[in-house]
Amino acid sequence: MNKTYASAALIAFLSGCAFQAPDYLQVITAAELNQLMQNQDIFLVDVHAPEQRHIKGTDAFIPYNSVEKYLDKLPKDKNTPIYLYCEGGPMGNAAAKTLHELGYGHLSNLEGGAKAWAKAGFGFE
Repeated sequence: MNKTYASAALIAFLSGCAFQAPDYLQVITAAELNQLMQNQDIFLVDVHAPEQRHIKGTDAFIPYNSVEKYLDKLPKDKNTPIYLYCEGGPMGNAAAKTLHELGYGHLSNLEGGAKAWAKAGFGFE
């Protein structure tokens, strides 16, 4: 009986650790982001704090914890798709939450962040 409870607790713990994107956020891979960048002009934002090296084609650097201070750097049209990244992913998720609360509707975050981008062999500025 104790093994059953221990197994159930372990499964619940592990499933709670995985990030599940909220309905307002799309999570994309480095390959998907690279493909998008090859085929269209996108609005790409580095939200890592402190500032890091940027993916080639980054449009703005906006610290994830200061989004409200940089509204002038964001598209005026809140339906413009915004693609976010940080070093590993969590700061992008936090920035997306703030952007969603500010009325932006088309948000994507790079899964694994700049680390995943580098691992895939894509370039930085």
